[in-house]
Amino acid sequence: MNAWLIGAAALLWLTGLVHSVMAELMIFRHLRRGGIVPTGGQPALREYQTRIVWASWHLVTVLGWTLAALLLWLARPAMQAASAGVVESVIGTALAFGSALVLWSTRGRHPGWVALLLAAALVLQAQR
Repeated sequence: MNAWLIGAAALLWLTGLVHSVMAELMIFRHLRRGGIVPTGGQPALREYQTRIVWASWHLVTVLGWTLAALLLWLARPAMQAASAGVVESVIGTALAFGSALVLWSTRGRHPGWVALLLAAALVLQAQR
């Protein structure tokens, strides 16, 4: 098993968990009016906008967990030869660009960029 990919997968899974739990505690609970999907947000947001923000927020977690599962699959010795580093390169590059986007857009105030950059480094290190 490739320890670098396992580490990246674990970090992505943990980041996704923290991302969704913190959002529910810090953002969406204030916008909820009874159901699981928040519908508040006035006057800044309309109900349909609040709903899509909630869905998009948690979609990031689902996609992160999907990448984590793919990295675990790739960590298997038999998959190392088959993937030839292409999949790892794509995932590592996507994580690095995602990190840069979060860093730039939040001016470094959202800590997610650090986790994404670390996961990118672990994935790219796995290719060495």
